[in-house]
Amino acid sequence: MLIHIPDVLTAEELRHCRTVLEKGQWVDGRATAGDLAAKTKHNLQIPVDSAEARSLGELVLNALGRNETYHSAALPLRVLPPMFNRYDQGMTFGTHVDNAIRTVPGTGGMRMRADVSTTLFLSDPDDYDGGELLVQDSYGTHSVKLPAGHMVVYPASSLHRVMPITRGSRWASFFWAQSMVKDDALRTTLYELDRAIIDVRRQLGDDNEAVLGLVNHYHNLLRRWAEL
Repeated sequence: MLIHIPDVLTAEELRHCRTVLEKGQWVDGRATAGDLAAKTKHNLQIPVDSAEARSLGELVLNALGRNETYHSAALPLRVLPPMFNRYDQGMTFGTHVDNAIRTVPGTGGMRMRADVSTTLFLSDPDDYDGGELLVQDSYGTHSVKLPAGHMVVYPASSLHRVMPITRGSRWASFFWAQSMVKDDALRTTLYELDRAIIDVRRQLGDDNEAVLGLVNHYHNLLRRWAEL
């Protein structure tokens, strides 16, 4: 399931991110890639332990906390601190799959399963040519290039790539979540049911018996499938 979530960051938050990142120290992005992915990864990143990464990571996490669509789609149990990357002209990231297990920084080695990948765009599409995120699933290959402040959520198990930049620069935040429901098909079912419940509530009201019945089924399915 690939989900586009608009307006995750406000215009003021976007300006702050750009200002901080423009002053940041960018390093080779291969530092956080696995052995196979490092062979096709050519980009820049803000060091994960830098003050800039920590402060902007908190900003992104706070934005996620107020975003109901993200919680409905990812059902996050824990979220890895957001990271920040940059693709300048000629840079790219070939087809790869994200590591299944990630070490959480600052925890003394605690690990988490990466179920859900997210890219939060910090550059507008007019700022660069190329740079599309291509995500493969059972329905084909999907091309994603979103306005600044928008983000895409997709299964971490998907093969994906970032197309070469031919003009300008593409900046983004990226991170992973361990979901309470690790199976993407089950997570998709819950997301679609939740969206349907929201529509029915608008039409029938919260005290309607059909609404209460659907909410009951949603929570019973979540209770059956969630792993905490």
